[in-house]
Amino acid sequence: MTELTMGKALTAAMRRALADDDKTLVMGEDIGRLGGVFRITDGLQSEFGPRRVVDTPLAESGIVGTAVGLAFRGFRPIVEIQFDGFVYPAFDQIVSQVAKLHYRTQGRVKMPITIRIPWAGGVGAAEHHSESPEAYFVHTAGLRVVAVSNPQDAYTMLRQAIASDDPVVFFEPKRLYHAKGEVDLDADIADAAPLGLARVVREGTDVTVVTYGAQVTTALDAALAAEDEGISLEVIDLRSLSPVDYGTVAASVRRTGRVVVTHEASREAGVAAEVIASITEKCFHYLEAAPLRVTGHDIPYPPAKLEHHHLPDLDRILDAVDRVLGRPSGVQEVTA
Repeated sequence: MTELTMGKALTAAMRRALADDDKTLVMGEDIGRLGGVFRITDGLQSEFGPRRVVDTPLAESGIVGTAVGLAFRGFRPIVEIQFDGFVYPAFDQIVSQVAKLHYRTQGRVKMPITIRIPWAGGVGAAEHHSESPEAYFVHTAGLRVVAVSNPQDAYTMLRQAIASDDPVVFFEPKRLYHAKGEVDLDADIADAAPLGLARVVREGTDVTVVTYGAQVTTALDAALAAEDEGISLEVIDLRSLSPVDYGTVAASVRRTGRVVVTHEASREAGVAAEVIASITEKCFHYLEAAPLRVTGHDIPYPPAKLEHHHLPDLDRILDAVDRVLGRPSGVQEVTA
């Protein structure tokens, strides 16, 4: 085991993929000589050369469109979108080409493209640098959508995404790039948990808290605080947002009878809404209280000085826990 930051774990995953398969390449803005804005691709171009680690023009639609052509010719492109809010110029390529070509060609053409997106807030960034666009891609049939929350998953799941013949939108919480953890660099991805499997990261008996990305850390902090009041929270890291591992979530909710879902993205038509609808269908007779969402507000992402009001925090999660337990609550959630 090696202690790595999440950023270094992602670098290691791409280095391994580039070394293992000369049909794998990395493309994006400033990812070569600079090593990327967050230095996630640092050193890869000097090691593998500019034909394998490609600095592209600032044209996200062109980058993804080029990846589609490369995939047609048997390559496995890894595309970096520099910031979450910059993915929108490539949206048409992703939903109209990347997601559809396997189906359109009746399986004759595969799209083994991994689209890495530094994602979400909490880093004091400017406009268009802290967005959470995952629901757009979850809604799009033909895409796998995953979100990592720790260095080991960052390493293993990125390697699994690159090896997959399905297109994968790979969300990396940028506020966790410097979070450290033990990583098994020698692990065989064939023996790892499947890419679509959720994980119970903390067992509990009273309330199930479902989340993903950087919110996993916040949920674990909330579980620790709740323990002081004698409340036992079970925390589930979805890991995969499309498809969702409803088996793991439903098994937990059937034990606890209560569920809170939290994410940074806006509330309206977000991932939490779909998870709650599906869990209500699957677990209706087990629920002791209506499921609740704790999310970002339905506003454009606020300026850096105000983002702490927007991001779901420990207090908002614990308030939702109190409400599903029928306890007095002190925070009024915005519901409209």
